[in-house]
Amino acid sequence: MTKKVDILLRGGTVVTMNGKYEVFEDGAVAIRDDTIVAVGPTDEMAEAYSAAEEIDCADTVIMPGFVNAHTHVPMTLMRGLNDDLRLDVWLGYLMPVERQFVTPEFVKLGTRVACAEMIRSGITSFADMFYYEEAIAEQVAEIGMRALLGQTILVFPAPDAETFEDALLLCRRFIEHWNGHPLIQPAVAPHAWYTATPELLLACADLARAFSVPLHTHVSETKLEAENSVAQNHMSVVTWLEQHGILDTKLLAAHCVHIDEEDMFSLRRAGAGVAHCPSSNLKLASGIAPIPQMLKLGLNVGVGTDGTASNNDLDMVEETRLASFIAKVSTQNPTALPARQAVEIATIGGARAIHMGDVTGSLEPGKRADIAVLDMTGIHNQPHFHNHPDAVYSRIVYSSKSSDVTHVICNGRWLMRDRELLTVDESAARLDAIEVAKAIDAFVIRRESSPYNKLVLLSGVQRQESFEVQVKVPLEDDSALRMLLESDALTITRYAHYRQYDHYFLFDNDDPDSDRLRYREDEFIDENGDVTQVRTRLTLIGEGDREEFPNAVMLTRSRWLAAADRSLRFYQEYFAPARELRVHKDRQRWHVLYKATDFAINLDQVLEPSLPGYFLEIKARTWSRSDAERKTSLIAELLTHCGLEVDLADRREYAEIALSANKDKRAVPA
Repeated sequence: MTKKVDILLRGGTVVTMNGKYEVFEDGAVAIRDDTIVAVGPTDEMAEAYSAAEEIDCADTVIMPGFVNAHTHVPMTLMRGLNDDLRLDVWLGYLMPVERQFVTPEFVKLGTRVACAEMIRSGITSFADMFYYEEAIAEQVAEIGMRALLGQTILVFPAPDAETFEDALLLCRRFIEHWNGHPLIQPAVAPHAWYTATPELLLACADLARAFSVPLHTHVSETKLEAENSVAQNHMSVVTWLEQHGILDTKLLAAHCVHIDEEDMFSLRRAGAGVAHCPSSNLKLASGIAPIPQMLKLGLNVGVGTDGTASNNDLDMVEETRLASFIAKVSTQNPTALPARQAVEIATIGGARAIHMGDVTGSLEPGKRADIAVLDMTGIHNQPHFHNHPDAVYSRIVYSSKSSDVTHVICNGRWLMRDRELLTVDESAARLDAIEVAKAIDAFVIRRESSPYNKLVLLSGVQRQESFEVQVKVPLEDDSALRMLLESDALTITRYAHYRQYDHYFLFDNDDPDSDRLRYREDEFIDENGDVTQVRTRLTLIGEGDREEFPNAVMLTRSRWLAAADRSLRFYQEYFAPARELRVHKDRQRWHVLYKATDFAINLDQVLEPSLPGYFLEIKARTWSRSDAERKTSLIAELLTHCGLEVDLADRREYAEIALSANKDKRAVPA
């Protein structure tokens, strides 16, 4: 007597990707509800099972759905926006667009576009990292795909969270709402170590462990990132993350282009997954990840497309092929990452990397029915040979196209049948995306004449969010400062003396990212008063948020940094500012440690415009309001050690003081 099932896929070449790599050339897969019931030869399966739907899959490959191990699905709406740029420059273009456009409705539309594309590529599961993941989860669940969705957490303001504390709370609520869902696995997603603080990383690790959910983050994507970690943290990115609890979680590490063997062992011990994104890494010139070495050491490696703003597609068939090819060329070994292993990392390997290997990634009884069926009759895939047991893997990796994907089932539900999408209105999504592109185009065109874009086109920029608390007190002489420095309450860790020549370009426009552009020349002075080094740079200073505290001011603003390798006259002509302002000062700086907290203490003499006396400036970087409040109270204590009152503080910045001084001079009668 036959057993009843819902769907029987029969007559195709079944590629199971199970532990034995079993292949049934005339095979069948039986599905009941959301689960694979049995896999085997068609004749045996037909005798054992009868189905409500029997699908003839002759001349096809029936295989596990692909697992896209790393992407940013809403970024389909930014596909092709700005190409052929370095990663830092590309981010500089992208982030203003995100600030302007990213909303829950935006990410839902981007998700619909992405899911339509991924389903057509045979993808049934993916790992995402973006903003408003709650909205993304709603859309993905409705469409019926399986996803690990990481709520992004940054140290600076994001479209859905003003502070990282807000982002952590948002992430916690997201996890509480979706954890245990049959399709959605919520995750914690600190963007990267360089957009985090130690406090943020520790908090993210604690949150992931508390709910036993994965943690998804970018790791060693570029050489510059890896070098900066060594320079700033005196250790590799992986070691830095390990010291802050990240490797104690169910880690999904995206990219891992610049890691060494010691890092690989650390990731393996942690049971971490690695998402290899070959197209994105090549397009952004980030490098080639040492995937063959990772696999040899036993890491869980998957394949990811990354987002379409840096790829520019979500084609897993193409991505798998490319992963194999670059492994071969990077090792100069044509046997590196052979076709079967390439299919493995794109399916069961990817499932393990995103910590879903017990649910999906292979065609085995008891696993969810996540299946892609590929048509093998295309002329580009002819002829077929059968003398080698791995020939079918070669056809999948080296000859197939995403357009060969005919049917897709996820969790036992049809997502695409006979190349017709069943859960996404592809035509409507396309039309809606066209309208969004028009709005983004208009926004970008308005920015084309801005100093920001001129700066990007000229030399590229590095974006830096600046959060600091500061106080500035005018002094007649330096005696109060000397009293402070001689106090036993603090420890001096570093001293520098330099002259700063700041030339501000001021613009009359409404662009918050173009408040003013500063050309700065620093002359470093030694103990003999001689100039030992000169540094020049451009800083585009965005309009800042100012929050007044009883003892200090917290300033929040965006900065874009660029090398200044041309003359001041060139920049004057190139940027054509509405007005210019010069501020020259002699600065002595002491980095001090007070109550286990770092502060910078500056003694400034403003030479142009000529101002009497000195300014004592105490400042500290901060990352949250609570941290800012603590540091402002410490600044007040430092002032008491100087014998100064905080009421004497001048809460303006030097550019504002200089503007006021220049106005006063013009007001004096001749």
